[in-house]
Amino acid sequence: MQMFDLDLTRLLYVVPAIILALTIHEYAHARVAYAFGDSTARDAGRMTLNPFKHLDIVGALMLIFVGFGWAKPVPINPWYFGPNRKQRILWVSLAGPASNILQALLGTGLMALMWHFVHDPGIFGFYLFNLLSYYVQINLSLAVFNLIPIPPLDGSKILASLLPDRYFHIVLTLERYGFLILMVLCFLPNILSWLGLPAFDLLGILISVPAGWIRSLFFSLFGLY
Repeated sequence: MQMFDLDLTRLLYVVPAIILALTIHEYAHARVAYAFGDSTARDAGRMTLNPFKHLDIVGALMLIFVGFGWAKPVPINPWYFGPNRKQRILWVSLAGPASNILQALLGTGLMALMWHFVHDPGIFGFYLFNLLSYYVQINLSLAVFNLIPIPPLDGSKILASLLPDRYFHIVLTLERYGFLILMVLCFLPNILSWLGLPAFDLLGILISVPAGWIRSLFFSLFGLY
């Protein structure tokens, strides 16, 4: 899966967008958990907008070079959530992807303001507009990727909170193999090519199609088409 053709110019757009998107994503998890009575993330220093507290070097590099990645997972303790534990796990898990969608919406709005009202943007304005474009794309990709129901992604916790308790063991079983499944999906085109089969980028399709649809919707709403 390859989302960006990497060169120095594109890195100047991609890196700041990734740092901000991942930081707000993890902060949203921590903030919502704290609102439900769990101070675990705050006590660990993770309820902050300091990106160095959240960034995982390998995950950030994967996002830059491969097109998907991750930050350090925010620690939570569901036992603090009380009797509505499953419902609150659902909201905490949704907080991260929701923050990415809101960031994408905000980024699109700022692009629209520049597009409609700034007639001579100059060098900085040109950079800012392209940065916002990457920011929107990265946030939507992160949101969709994290909603895939494979551990340790947020989607697996969302699925677990929606399933009846008797099916919860299925998610627990996947926890042991989740990262391996993600790596196989990531490198599936390479594996298929090595086997002499047509390359099929399943993960790329799962992310890019919904993310592209939402991006088109946002752009249409703000008159960018």
